[in-house]
Amino acid sequence: MRAYDGKHELTGEIRKRAELFINEFSEVTDTEKDRIVDGVDRTPAQMIAYQLGWMRLLLGWEREESEGHKVVTPHPEYRWNALGGLYQHFYDEYADCGIAELTAQFRETVDEMISMTDSYSDTELFTAGGRAWAASTPANWPVWKWIHINTVAPFTSFRTKIRKWKKLNAATPQSTDF
Repeated sequence: MRAYDGKHELTGEIRKRAELFINEFSEVTDTEKDRIVDGVDRTPAQMIAYQLGWMRLLLGWEREESEGHKVVTPHPEYRWNALGGLYQHFYDEYADCGIAELTAQFRETVDEMISMTDSYSDTELFTAGGRAWAASTPANWPVWKWIHINTVAPFTSFRTKIRKWKKLNAATPQSTDF
């Protein structure tokens, strides 16, 4: 996993990878957003919903902890060993959104993630135990790792997925309803 010299390097990488990822959706239409293509495990709408879901979980964990609540990770209704249900929850939550709305929500949520990251001291961000929610699993990661694996890493890997989806979608004849 990549390391960062400071929070500004981390936030810069979040912004860069987020823009590269979300800009790939400019050519995806609302009629295509839920299309499954062989060779790609998610639809374009699911790809964005996944990103929104995880970022909003982290923001929620931070909000709950700052309000003095005990944070249940990953989600009160889902456990780490059964994340498929959590992913479906993300997909269902954003199912009625068009690409423009998903894109706008993605950009807003990235801004919130960057603001949250900027609000941490270096100790809170880069030292294990900086937040109780970050120490809630046996890994006891520092907060920056949680942020990285839920922003930079998936933005990068899912950019590859959407590019593959676009290539395969363009090569697949679309059915027409008469």
